[in-house]
Amino acid sequence: GDERSRESPAPAEAQMQAGAESGGRVNRCCWKCSVTQVKKIFWGVAVVLGVCSSWSGSTQLAKLTFKKFDAPFTLTWFATNWNFLFFPLYYLGHVFKSAEKQSPKQRYRECCRFFGDNGLTLKVFFTKAAPFGVLWTLTNYLYLHAIKKINTTDVSVLFCCNKAFVFLLSWIVLRDRFMGVRIVAAIFAIAGIVMMTYADGFHSHSVIGIALVVGSASMSALYKVLFKLLLGSAKFGEAALFLSVLAVFNVLFVTCIPVILYFTKVEYWSSFDIVPWGNLCGFSILLLTFNILLNFGIAITYPTLISLGIVLSVPVNAVVDHYTSEIVFNSVRVIAIIIIGLGFLLLLLPEEWDVWVIKLLTRLKVRKKEEIPEGNGDIASGLPNKSRRTRPSMSS
Repeated sequence: GDERSRESPAPAEAQMQAGAESGGRVNRCCWKCSVTQVKKIFWGVAVVLGVCSSWSGSTQLAKLTFKKFDAPFTLTWFATNWNFLFFPLYYLGHVFKSAEKQSPKQRYRECCRFFGDNGLTLKVFFTKAAPFGVLWTLTNYLYLHAIKKINTTDVSVLFCCNKAFVFLLSWIVLRDRFMGVRIVAAIFAIAGIVMMTYADGFHSHSVIGIALVVGSASMSALYKVLFKLLLGSAKFGEAALFLSVLAVFNVLFVTCIPVILYFTKVEYWSSFDIVPWGNLCGFSILLLTFNILLNFGIAITYPTLISLGIVLSVPVNAVVDHYTSEIVFNSVRVIAIIIIGLGFLLLLLPEEWDVWVIKLLTRLKVRKKEEIPEGNGDIASGLPNKSRRTRPSMSS
């Protein structure tokens, strides 16, 4: 009996040990969760800085390029060709990260299933890839052409309205859930566009520039909604292949347009020696970096943090414009920037934000109700004690 009692612990001790082990597991799980969240937030800050710097840097570099090379469509065509690097870069990441390594051909065939059972056929290329190639070209060309007309601060803040346009199109076409706060955000975006137009006094060059940016934001919203409607959601490899296919479409079918613009002298340069190849390559690299972070950044951080990088590019462009151009930050322009930024932030709220707010308010009400009875109980329990203590003194 003594030996058994030494070898096997008592039931109470066993329960305490089991509780301690379960508590240790819970603590480990909480520690792992907290470490994972800290890593996500850390990578989120890095991605936000990368998105902000690449987007604002490409915008400023495009503005600088047009001083020497006035050819926005040629710049769009040249930068879109760099999308071909998406799938090779993704495959390099797959080789370094994945345990089961596949050959480029095997990975390509697996990603081609995104286009259908038959893969990327000629019919699929013209029906599912070509329309998106046109929308991609129009989005970038209208954005770059607007930079020639107005300052980069107005261009970057007006392009933020594309998120409001995405919500409106998704609500109409995709029958997404109606959210009052997003309707308010869309109203803010429209009001900001009108105020931004009024800030410059409705001059022709500013009205044309604002119309070009709004058109670019509309093309971007149409691209995103049609992608979700026709193709659904894509994995990382499928998205990389799709963007590389857009580059192939650009080389095969869009190359003729810059050539025509060159010979008709719409976008003409005297010799290739005066072309600022450093600015062109720098703009293309920054735009490629922005698209990589925008499409693949959700693998390491939260999507909301990525969207914040686009908003933060507005004050960066405003600071640069303040020192490099003659922009006037009057009260109307500042209010328009604030309204559009506020609308963009409202669109970042999750769909169930109202449920979370209601739950938080109900929890606060329950805690207040629990605190009040406890305080009353202490006061009530103190009264009989005093009466009991006073009775002996009265009898004596």
